[in-house]
Amino acid sequence: MTAFWTAPDPRAALRELLSTAYPRAVADADLLLSLTRKYGTSPFTTLETARRELAVDRVVFERLLDTFDQVPELRAAVVAGPAGKYWSNTVLPLESKGIIDNILERRTVTPHIVALYPGPTCMFRCHFCVRVTGARYENSSLEAGNAMFASVIDEIPNDNPYAMYVSGGLEPLTNPGLGGLIARAAGRGFKMVLYTNAFALTSQTLERQPGLWDLHAIRTSMYGLNDEEYEETTGKRKAFGRVKANLLNFQKLRAARERPVRLGLSYIILPGRASRLTRLADFIAELSDAAPDQPIDFLNLREDYSGRPDGKLPPGERAELQDALNAFAERVASRIPSLNVDYGYALHSIRSGTEAELIRIKPSTMRPGAHIQAGVQVDLLGDVYLYREAGFPGLKGAERYIAGRIEPGTTLADVVAKFVADDRRIEPRDGDEYFLDGFDQALTARLNQLETDMADGWHTSRGFLR
Repeated sequence: MTAFWTAPDPRAALRELLSTAYPRAVADADLLLSLTRKYGTSPFTTLETARRELAVDRVVFERLLDTFDQVPELRAAVVAGPAGKYWSNTVLPLESKGIIDNILERRTVTPHIVALYPGPTCMFRCHFCVRVTGARYENSSLEAGNAMFASVIDEIPNDNPYAMYVSGGLEPLTNPGLGGLIARAAGRGFKMVLYTNAFALTSQTLERQPGLWDLHAIRTSMYGLNDEEYEETTGKRKAFGRVKANLLNFQKLRAARERPVRLGLSYIILPGRASRLTRLADFIAELSDAAPDQPIDFLNLREDYSGRPDGKLPPGERAELQDALNAFAERVASRIPSLNVDYGYALHSIRSGTEAELIRIKPSTMRPGAHIQAGVQVDLLGDVYLYREAGFPGLKGAERYIAGRIEPGTTLADVVAKFVADDRRIEPRDGDEYFLDGFDQALTARLNQLETDMADGWHTSRGFLR
C-alpha cells in the first residue's frame, strides 16, 4: 500500500488487499480510501471534519478508525502520502516519545530538544532573516554566557543523545568558546549538530577550537552557488568563494584525520531559482570528490514561498519546480548516489505531483501557552525562548516569548517549572507567526487538532494516527 499514491487504480488495489487479508473491511473500502486520501494530504484535519465530509454517523466512523488501527497497510499509505513528512518527521516521532502528552497535560519535564544559540554576532545580512540590522550581543557577555551554556550542558539528562544542538540566532562560530562547549557536551555522550554558514569554518578556527572535531554533524546553510548570488542574498562580497574553500578544506581535513563528523548542507529554493538545482548537485559532487571515501552526507532541501497567499504556487510554477526536482534527483543519483536528501514538508508534496496541505499558522491559531515541553532555545544571555525564530537580540515582540532566564541560582529546570506552574499565557499579535519555524508550525497545528478532537469526544482516536 505504500505505492497507493502511484497505483493506476487505488480503489482496486485497496479492495484486493482487504479481500485477501481483511475481508470484514471490504464493505468499507470506499470510505477507507477517502480517509487515506484525506489524511495523506491534510494530516491536521479534525476527526469531526473528516466524519462530516464522509457523511457517516459516529458509529460507522468509529468502525473506520478501528480498521485503520488494525490494518498497518492503511497506516503506511497515509504516511507515504504527499503530506507524509508531517507524519514521519514530526508528528509520529513526538507521539511515540510521549512529547505530545507532556504538552497537553502540562507536565513539568525537561524540554525534549534544547537549542543553544551562542553566537554574539553574524557576518551576513540575509534579506530573509528577521535579525535587526546591526544587533549583536556585547563581547562582555561571552564569559558569563559560555559558563551558563556549560551549566545547561551539565544539567540536561543524557538519555537522549540528540537532546541538544547549536544554532542561532546569530552565527555560532563567532563564539570563540564554542569548541569547548562542544567537547563538554560530547564528553557527556551528546551528538551535537552545528548549524552554521561556514564562513568562519577555517583551518585557523579548527586549530583554535579543536573541540569542533567532537561534533556529530555540521549543517551548512548555503545562500547561492556563486559570489553574485551570495552577495545578493547575504550582502557579503566574495562570500561564496570563501565558504566553498572552507568546505573543501574541511572535507580534506576530516578525511586525513579520519574523523566521523558528518557534513551536510541546507539549501532554500528561492522563487525563480528552481532551475539552478542541478548546479547544486554538481557543487555537492565537487565537494564529495575532494574526499571520495567521505562524500557529503546529507542535504536538507527547502522552499521559500512564504510571501505567497497560503504558500501556494501557480500551476505553471509548480510544474516547473517539479521538473527541476526530478532533474536534480537524477543528477544526484548519477553523481552522488550516497547523498541523503531530505525534501521536507512542501517539496515532498510537490515531488509527488499531488497537492497537500501546507501549514500556515496565524496569530488566531497560535497557542498562548506554546509548547515548552517540546523544545526551547537558549541565547547568550540565558534567555529561554519558546520559538525557534524568536531568539534574536532586539527583535521587536520577541521578548514576550521568553519563558525566563538562566543565571546563577536559576537552572533551565527552574525556568520550565515556573513557566508551567504560572500557566503563562501570551496573547499573539499580528506578525508573531514569523517566530515559528516549520517544526513549530507543524506541532502547533497538531496540538490544535488534538484538543479539538478531544473536545468533540474522540479521546481514544484523537489525531487519527498516533
